[in-house]
Parts: sequence; structure tokens; C-alpha cells
Amino acid sequence: MIPFVRDHDIDYGRRYPVSALIQRVVANNPGPFTYTGTGTYIVGRDEAGAGVAVIDPGPFDPAHLEAILDAVGVRRVSHILVTHTHSDHSPLARPLAERTGAPILAARPPQVVTHASGHLDEEEDEAFRPDVILEGGERIVGDGWTIEAMATPGHASNHMAFVLEEENALFCGDHVMGWSTTVIAPPDGDMADYMASLQAVMVRGFLTLWPTHGAPITEPAPFLQAYKDHRLAREAGVLARIEAGDTTIADMVPVLYAAVDKRLWPAASLSVLAHLGKLVREGRVVAEPGPTLDALYRLG
Repeated sequence: MIPFVRDHDIDYGRRYPVSALIQRVVANNPGPFTYTGTGTYIVGRDEAGAGVAVIDPGPFDPAHLEAILDAVGVRRVSHILVTHTHSDHSPLARPLAERTGAPILAARPPQVVTHASGHLDEEEDEAFRPDVILEGGERIVGDGWTIEAMATPGHASNHMAFVLEEENALFCGDHVMGWSTTVIAPPDGDMADYMASLQAVMVRGFLTLWPTHGAPITEPAPFLQAYKDHRLAREAGVLARIEAGDTTIADMVPVLYAAVDKRLWPAASLSVLAHLGKLVREGRVVAEPGPTLDALYRLG
């Protein structure tokens, strides 16, 4: 079982100091994909004039923009970092840049994609354009802090996590969340990429993971192992459903996700599709005509 952390009270717009170098402000956009809302991180010394980085400004919300600026206070924003271009993470980046003069740093936006299941809360921010494109491995040196960009594709093809070197901590965006597993939604989400990225995070030995939604993960090693085990168990479950005679994703989801909020079943269908896409590429499953939501599946 994944040791989820779901006891997470929120006062929207309030500045929460959470470590020596980190403060957090949560946007008032709770939902089935955002949990209690988008957590925007402010990284830097709490001293007048100090330069800070803002990570994941969040959805387009003027009230949240003002809350971020209030939390920054007498400091200055030197960098705006975005983990990925879903609409609960990136739209406020440009308004924040216009108010502060800080550059926006992020991975290259993906080609715009439409999920086959129709509307999801995690829509693509099609207007997003970073000022500086990150590939992964860059070191961003600030006023008393150093951040490494760490490419973590899977949830999104352009997902970028950020390592705070001074605290051996990872701002993991939606790559790992403390309250739920991460949705992997093809065509932009990719399960094989996700599993490789998860392994890359596991071997780094971070002391704390700071997801954009939900509480921090303060014991990353067992949590990440449980996260990985869950994915492998889900993959085994998908194979078992095919062995049991299920031929479509619509057959599999009610069984595999019986304990999950039905509002998340469209997203769950995409996660099953992601698993099947990986299995098809590995030759363990055959999809007719190809790996899609409506395809017929059988063992390879």
C-alpha cells in the first residue's frame, strides 16, 4: 500500500513557511485532479531584497497572483520555474513575469494534443511560451540557493522537476504526489517514460519531495518504492484482466478501479491505455488495430 498523506488543511492565499528556504501559497482550485489546489512554491531567503524563484505559479487566477506577490513581499522574483504546461500549473506564469520582470524557465511545450476521452481537468496550456527552454541538467543559481532542472517525462512529455541542492529536496510537480497516484494520459503521457523517470528520482536519495498538489513526502524511499510497486501491480492487473477475457479498456476499468472515485474513471482509462501502450511495445500484448481507448486487446 502507498503511504498516502491526506491530512492537509489549507488556508487559501496564506503564506506558509515550510523550510528554511521554502514558502508555499495554495491556489483556490481544489478538484479531483488538483486535490486541495495548486501549491506554488517560493524558494529563497526570507530577507528584504533577496532574489527568489517561484515554482508553478498555477492557474490563471488574479487573486492567486496577488497572494504570490504578497508572499514575496519585500523580496524580488528572479526566476519563474514551471514543471509542465497543464492548465493548473503554468497559465499564471506570464502575468507574474509581467508584474516582476522575471524570466520563465521550463521545458519546451509539447505539440498540442487532445485526449481521446474528451475533457479532462488537466488541459494543456496552449498559450504557454517559456523565455528559457530547459532540457534537464541545468543549474540555476540564485541568491543563496541553487536549483537543478531534472527532466522527468511521463505524466507529461515536458515534465521538469527541480532539485533544491541546499536541502536535497525535489519539487516534483505532478510526477509524484503525496495524496494519489499520478495520471499518465496518452498521447502526451507515456508509461515507459514515467517508469524510467521514477527510477531516476528513486536513486537520487532526496530527503523531501514537494509535490504541487498535497502535502510533502518526508520519507521518499519507501514512498517511491510503494509508488513503483503500485505501477507494476497495476500492469500485472491489466495483464490479468486480459487473461480473464477482458478485451477492452471499458471492461477493465470498473474492475481495476472499483475503489476509485468514478469521476476519475476517464483518467483511469487513459492510465490503463498507457500501461497497454507500454505492453504492446514490449510485445506482451497485441492491440487491434492499435493501442487506443477503443481497441481490442489480447495477450501477445
